[in-house]
Parts: sequence; structure tokens; C-alpha cells
Amino acid sequence: MDVAGISAKDKWERVSTAKRAGVLAPLFSIYSRQSAGIGDLRDLRLLVDWAAKTGDSIIQLLPMNESGSLFCPYDACSSFALEPAYLYLEGFLVSRSIARKIERLKKLFPAGATYINYAVKNGKLGLLREIFQEDDCAASDSLRSFQEENAYWLRDFALYKAIKNSCCGRPWLEWEEGLKNCAPEALEAFSRAHQGEINFEVWLQWQLFRQFRETKTYARDRGILIKGDLPVLVSLDSADVWAQRKFFKLELAAGAPPDMYCAKGQRWGMPTYRWEDIAADGYRYLKEKLRYAGNFYDLLRIDHVAGLFRIWSIPCGEPLENQGLNGFFDPADEKLWDAQGRKILQVLLDSTEMLLCAEDLGVIPKCCTQALEDFRIPGNDVQRWAKDWKIKHDFLTPAEYRRFSVAMLSTHDTTNWPAWWENEAGTVDEALMMRRSIGR
Repeated sequence: MDVAGISAKDKWERVSTAKRAGVLAPLFSIYSRQSAGIGDLRDLRLLVDWAAKTGDSIIQLLPMNESGSLFCPYDACSSFALEPAYLYLEGFLVSRSIARKIERLKKLFPAGATYINYAVKNGKLGLLREIFQEDDCAASDSLRSFQEENAYWLRDFALYKAIKNSCCGRPWLEWEEGLKNCAPEALEAFSRAHQGEINFEVWLQWQLFRQFRETKTYARDRGILIKGDLPVLVSLDSADVWAQRKFFKLELAAGAPPDMYCAKGQRWGMPTYRWEDIAADGYRYLKEKLRYAGNFYDLLRIDHVAGLFRIWSIPCGEPLENQGLNGFFDPADEKLWDAQGRKILQVLLDSTEMLLCAEDLGVIPKCCTQALEDFRIPGNDVQRWAKDWKIKHDFLTPAEYRRFSVAMLSTHDTTNWPAWWENEAGTVDEALMMRRSIGR
């Protein structure tokens, strides 16, 4: 693969251009006998060991950012903060009393159940509060450095979480006016009254940072690369939108236009970006997200890369039952898409050492496909959709896939390969299967 003279050259050289195999796994489902109801950062090390034994060299994770009440990885309440449910409790020096409570938590939320009981998060948070109260870390140089290096987002996030907890989890749009609108005097008064809760949220993120970094080092020492996934959008009820609302179009909800799979299109609900304001700030919001993600990942999936060029936008006043029917592409002028997308991609490439990989599935404008080729950013080729769409609609051989691609059997939001073969291959691809069978 020739990567000379391209923007991503240094990234390719860092991970090498040799073919690699890997596995996609949501951490919440990677549990062990030691887990408390949900996979955690220690369990990720077991997956690293498995990958090393099977010849895989990449582990791709679903987004690790802290999720909201629905525990949806792609509707995070922060583009920076990590999910505290992924902390492993045995990573702390605790009293015998807390150690017994940890064992009780494991019995209450046994690993290996058919479905994850996300109530385990509150159970773990309760124990983490007790551990925090026992932890004499106020004078820690490591904690101070963590706060200083992440000042861009950390204080806002901790304050957001503390206020949200004090408001019984209600979204920021329902807070009292001063707190909702970030009035300095209201925030100062709240901070004075709830400093302990704010400190706890900072401590949680510091501990997540430490455990995740240690796990990345463990993987690297065994020749395994970690691939992250940073959603292109963030929840309306997030610390990002609350603290940086000038970067978001709160009057619009992102989604997708109607297609052969969704007759009404899709309405995801997250606000879209005001790229002109993000650009006016030197794209620092993007740069800081990538800088922090680089602590944990060697590669990074760019979610919905077409959304960087243009994004389907639905007025918030549109009835929910219409889904994405009555939306529009933003920018409306197609002539602006190429320049906008290329500028953002260039900023991303210039702001990280991670190799960027683009999720370019669905209806993708030609300018996006060409930009990915020019930048040597690999897209996604999913086996069931990688076909000769013009003549026979036959499946392509791996040798016919794009030069720059992540080839896969399925994605995080499709059926896995066995389920596709069992339940879908004989329906949507029935005629093709019959033709291939007769051909043999």
C-alpha cells in the first residue's frame, strides 16, 4: 500500500500497512467470573489475551463515553468523560467492610445473565462513593496534573453531573433558570454548596483515566491495538451542549433521510453542529476530543463521516411520528459539502496520532468518498453489502474490496454473521443464493 505524500502517512506508518485482523466487542458484554454484572476494564485484558492467542491484533470497542439513562453508547452525556460502570472495583485498596460489599454486589448482579441489569451502575457508584471517602488523594500530584491537563472539559462535566444528580437526573433544559443558563453567580453558589459531589465526579474520571491507560499499555505490550469509537454527535442532554451551546443548533435534531430500509427515515434527536462557530474557535472542541481519546486508543472510528460534509436535519417542532421525513441536508447548498468535509477531516488528521477509520455506510455523497480516498482514510466494507451493484449484484471477493477499507462481517447495529445467514440471507438475498447454488 502506497501512503507516501498523504495526510495520514504518519498514522499508517505507526500501525503499519500490513493486513490485520480484529474483533469488535462492546465492553459491557465482556464479563468474567470476577465481574460485577457488567464487563469492566480488567475484563478487557482478558480479551487482549484472547486476541493475542487467536492472531487478532485489533480490538474495536463501542463508545466508552458516559451514557445517559438509556445506557446507549451513541447518545453520550459527554464527548470526553468515560463511563464509570467500567471501573473495576478490585483496582482499589479498600477496607474489609467495602470488600464485603463488593462481594455482595457481585452476588446481587451476577455476571453471565441473559441481559445486563444496568441497575448495577448505581450499585457500583454507591461503593465508589465509599471508596472515594476513604481515598486520601486530595494532595495527589497525579490528580492535580489530570485536572490541569483536562481543564477544557473536566470542570464543566463534573459540575453538570453534580447539578444533574441534585435535580434527580432531570435534563438540563428542566433545571432552574440560573443553572440551566450557566449564570456565573448561580454556578458559583451551587459549587460552594456541592463541592464534595463535584470532587467525586472528578475523582471518578481520574480513576477511569488511570485504569484505561494501564489497560492500553497492557495491550500494547502484547502487540494488540485498541480501536475506539467516538460518536459524531452528542446527546442534547449532555455536558457538552449545556456548557458549549454556542456550538450546537438546538432547534434541529439530526437523523437520516428515508431509504429502502426506513420508509420514514430516522430521527436520532441529537443537535447538529454550528461549524462556523467551532471554526471561529480554532476547532478546539474537536482537537480536545481527539487529544483525550488518544490517551486510550491507537485507532479511532469516525462515526457517520458523511455528517461532517452534510447532515440530515429535522426541525425540533416536527411531530416525532414523522421521524426523518421532513428534514433537509445542512448545508443546503451541495457545492459547500466538499470544502466543509475536507476541512474538518484535515483538522482531525492534524490533531491526533491515531489512525482514523471512517464509518461510510448508507447513502454517501461522492465528495465524501473521494475525500476519504484522497486522505487515505479507510472506510467500511461489510460483506453482505459489498456487491457488484451494477450488473449481477453478486458478492465481491475480498480482493475486490477497496484499497483503503476495514472489511467486516457485520457492524455494531446489524445482525451478526450467523444471524444474517440464518434469518436474512434466504430472504433479501434469496435469488442470489439460489443462483450461486445452481452455479455450483
